[in-house]
Amino acid sequence: MAGSIRTWLLKLGFNLFPCYRRSGARITYVAEDQREVRIKLPLNWKTRGYFGTTFGGSMYAAVDPVLMVMLNRLLGPDYVVWDKSASIKFLRPGRSDLYARFLVEQEALDRIRAQLETAAKLDHVYRVNLTDEAGLVHAEVEKVVNIRRRRKPATS
Repeated sequence: MAGSIRTWLLKLGFNLFPCYRRSGARITYVAEDQREVRIKLPLNWKTRGYFGTTFGGSMYAAVDPVLMVMLNRLLGPDYVVWDKSASIKFLRPGRSDLYARFLVEQEALDRIRAQLETAAKLDHVYRVNLTDEAGLVHAEVEKVVNIRRRRKPATS
């Protein structure tokens, strides 16, 4: 039950955080192990652009912070994770609610930790799609996050 409360609080906190809330998107699911997060970006008056379709800025804002926060939590306090760059490719107008699913495999976490045993930092590329309910891709987002081990404080 503690895991359920923890994931519920994470979802609630994310959805109430002003910057994310204004994107119009909502976190709809957080897995118990926090390695999967799903979002929904509804087409409504807050996310509708000039042409009546989902505003591109809302599409990007919906996915922007999710991966960085996930990796930060999954890797733990010994690691620092920052967004480095991103690109979005708009494939078709969003004329309905859009969805995205973030999944971080345990193997990817193990690979990141192993690489940072010998490297000072690394850039991890991650791709996520915004799809409609039928699974048709409307936008592809590529995010590059920079990950490094946290420096130990100098002892006197």
